[in-house]
Amino acid sequence: MCGIAGFCDYNDDLSEESYFWGSLAKRMGNRLKHRGPDDSGIHVSAHAAFAHTRLAVVDILGGKQPMTAVSDGFRYTIVYNGELYNSKELRDELTALGHTFETKSDTEILLKCYIQFGFTCAEKLNGIFAFAVDDERRQCCYLCRDRFGVKPLFYAIENDRLVFASEIKALFEYPGINPVIDRQGLCEIFGLGPARTAGVGVFRNVMEIKPGYCAVYDKFGLETVPYFELKSYEHPDSYEDSVKKVKYLVEDAVTRQLISDVPLCTFLSGGLDSSIITAIAARNYQALGKVLSTYSFDFTGNEKYFKPTAFQPGADRPWVEKMVETFQTNHHFLECNNVTLADKLYDSVIAKDLPGMADVDSSLLYFCSLVKKKHVVGLSGECADEIFGGYPWFHKEEAFEGHYFPWSPDLSLRSGLLLPEIADALHMDDYVNMRYEESIAAVPKLEGESALERRRREISYLNIRWFMSTLLDRKDRASMASGLEVRVPYADHRIVQYVFNTPWEYKNHNGVVKSLLRDAAKDWLPEDVLARRKSPYPKTHNPAYELLVKQRLAAVLSDEGEPIHQLIDKTAAAQLLGQKSDYGKPWFGQLMAGPQLMAYLLQINFWLKKYEIVIKL
Repeated sequence: MCGIAGFCDYNDDLSEESYFWGSLAKRMGNRLKHRGPDDSGIHVSAHAAFAHTRLAVVDILGGKQPMTAVSDGFRYTIVYNGELYNSKELRDELTALGHTFETKSDTEILLKCYIQFGFTCAEKLNGIFAFAVDDERRQCCYLCRDRFGVKPLFYAIENDRLVFASEIKALFEYPGINPVIDRQGLCEIFGLGPARTAGVGVFRNVMEIKPGYCAVYDKFGLETVPYFELKSYEHPDSYEDSVKKVKYLVEDAVTRQLISDVPLCTFLSGGLDSSIITAIAARNYQALGKVLSTYSFDFTGNEKYFKPTAFQPGADRPWVEKMVETFQTNHHFLECNNVTLADKLYDSVIAKDLPGMADVDSSLLYFCSLVKKKHVVGLSGECADEIFGGYPWFHKEEAFEGHYFPWSPDLSLRSGLLLPEIADALHMDDYVNMRYEESIAAVPKLEGESALERRRREISYLNIRWFMSTLLDRKDRASMASGLEVRVPYADHRIVQYVFNTPWEYKNHNGVVKSLLRDAAKDWLPEDVLARRKSPYPKTHNPAYELLVKQRLAAVLSDEGEPIHQLIDKTAAAQLLGQKSDYGKPWFGQLMAGPQLMAYLLQINFWLKKYEIVIKL
């Protein structure tokens, strides 16, 4: 994995001041050193300046970037962040078409793939990626992002010049691109956050290449087009054949993602999703005479305060121990204390350039920093719940009856914190409803579906395009802040597309949640692990953490100089501090309740101050 940044202008000649433009590109790249601590490079041509910071994973010596190839007298230069999982097939196909290779890196394969197939090259790729190509023949810059947005790619247009980067912070190095927030940005933060509308960068005039999209920038401007969209079709397979297909796809996805020239591990919670990945990886390692390393995450003293709930019925550790014993992995139990958890709230804002999932983000950021001490690549179980229907809102009647995002049914707690004049200016309910209706309109229809089947498809689509994207965004920034590459096998587009069209009766066969995935894994896991109920990402249950967050928020509220006072009502926020723990239903997902809302406000205040944000309504 890496960091990429740059700018291009096909109506101007950059070569006359190449040193100046190269220095600017380098400064942008320097803001991304955490993403690529192993190497860096720049490229300046007549119309483009690129920067790259490298995290070396495959072909350590041969994969340096920016990488240039010449074909028919024209130069093509690429900067690329990601991994291809079908490198061998692509290399064989390109070799048969007459291409030769000087390295073993997937960067060269991707570049030759672009040279051969042009703007349709993305359709050939299985992987996670964001890349840009300076194309001398077509006189354009081609940008592309993977199908589900595992890898980020932001951009802005400044003085008719395209500026792009893996992270927003690098865009701010370019003169004229400034941290300004308007009505839309505030609606994103307070109405949709920590989710975000695809394509929207929250800051004014900052956008992103949407997942599954590519873009071409030339002297006529920027055009973005989708190369992948989920399709609806009649599922052709029986339940038994669907189980076999899912088993093949999951095993193939995990196996492909084990390729690495640096130390690799898996994240293991003892739940179904991570246990499947660990079982497949461990078996592959054992066949090679190697021992797989695994990691689990928890909080200091959590066993003392843990209380089972409907969505978090038990602790992870006994299940982790069962898996470690079964597969003989080299396991590491990692813990985070309350002070570190609270302190990292601010670091996670810097990692994301935005407020995020509060302590759910800060803990992951800390854990990834510990994993990176021994490993460079990790495999993680994100996306299985979105794809196979594991979340509670897949099973609750109110989610089917309501016209709202099922993980965020009530805006009143957040909107009630805003100053009346801010709330009146934002019309936040209207904004969120607009984004919801846009998403529902985008759901691919299937003729002949019942109203219930249609609604299930809508909820599945919303989870894949919204909730899953939020978790993938979080995972990328939290891991890459430490230069750790995290791969997500369940986000393989073949799995997502296939399972998207399997009937609900398959996903919930015999009333068993995620039965399609469970039955596919019968040959891999111990029976009790296979049958374990879903338990979400771990959170601290220690009341000392909540007290610490309350104290810090109280200090912010008592200081009229803090920037959040431009937005929130001090009295309403003080009432939040006085409420009892839990504070009703979670306001986002399963884990984001009252303590996380207070932590989210701390993140917003820090963000406004750290980035010197100007609010323009």
